[in-house]
Amino acid sequence: MPTELEELVEFLHHGNTQIRQIACENLVGFSTAQPNLFKRHQLLPVRDLKLLARDYTPIAKNALTILINLSADEEVLDHLVKDDAFIETLLSKLTNVKEPNADEVSMLLANLTKSDNSKKLITLKRKNPDLVSTSSNAIDQLMDCFVKGAEGSLNKFANYDYLSYFFADLSKSEEGRAYFTTRQEYDGVVPVTKLTVFTEHKSTIRRRGVASTIKNVAFDIPFHPTLFSEDEANLLPYILLPLMGPEEFPEEESMEMLPDLQLLPPEKQRDGDNSIITTHLETLLLLTTTREGRDKMRKIKVYPIIRECHLQVDDEGVREACDRLVQVLMRSEEGEENPDFAAQKQDEDEKVVEVF
Repeated sequence: MPTELEELVEFLHHGNTQIRQIACENLVGFSTAQPNLFKRHQLLPVRDLKLLARDYTPIAKNALTILINLSADEEVLDHLVKDDAFIETLLSKLTNVKEPNADEVSMLLANLTKSDNSKKLITLKRKNPDLVSTSSNAIDQLMDCFVKGAEGSLNKFANYDYLSYFFADLSKSEEGRAYFTTRQEYDGVVPVTKLTVFTEHKSTIRRRGVASTIKNVAFDIPFHPTLFSEDEANLLPYILLPLMGPEEFPEEESMEMLPDLQLLPPEKQRDGDNSIITTHLETLLLLTTTREGRDKMRKIKVYPIIRECHLQVDDEGVREACDRLVQVLMRSEEGEENPDFAAQKQDEDEKVVEVF
């Protein structure tokens, strides 16, 4: 005899709309509490939910929410990612500017990138959606949704913030990084440069995903000159500003900083999420891999910014990341003396220590 819950799961494919809706509503909580409930009969409930994602809006919303929760299971995740027709359903919904559940689709797509099979989205081609993108590449269309759709400006029901997590996971692979560092034919823009403007966005989700994507792109060392170039990505001000608060710097330090970092208003606040600050610090550390990167950061006085960040942020992860970066920036290059380190050491030697 099936239990009441098992009977409820079977109602997911009931012919009556109201019964399907009631079943979906009541099963949302069980998708986290008892995920195995949905894996019966060779994942039949999951197959029902994929169909319900195309049902009436409230049913589709709950179905997508359940699938978001269930996609934490490796078997379910693998099943969803390998279903090309279902992937097309999700892309069609996401690129529809009138889709009420576009943010739920964004969350589900972000979860699907946990699978290696999701890399097929990098090369997937489909019809270009009106009002969204002129590209036939699915990844370009998602990028255009993310950029154009911030704060409901493309679809009044969605902000597409969770696509930042999609990009972050995709950029962990070599193929993903290649996409973010390659100028796209349809608009002539390098994709990662579309993301940098969101490092100080009001959405923590968007900032966190963008920061992780940029960090992953920074593993591509040959791309560093493009990241540094003011005529290309011009990355440094975008990842240094979130590290800065209202502190004032001595004139000899501030005058050598990047123009965008000078004379900040007294109400300037550094990022309130310490994990994002740590990610930016780790990106800066990756950018010191080359001599060019180290010299660039010394020249524009990155050290004082990191020094203040270390002083002001009471977080062990942030301070450890600051310490690692400072050790690289302040050490002398082989056969040379770092003038900043020498000056700092002289200042410390001249301090008077009072003994009580």
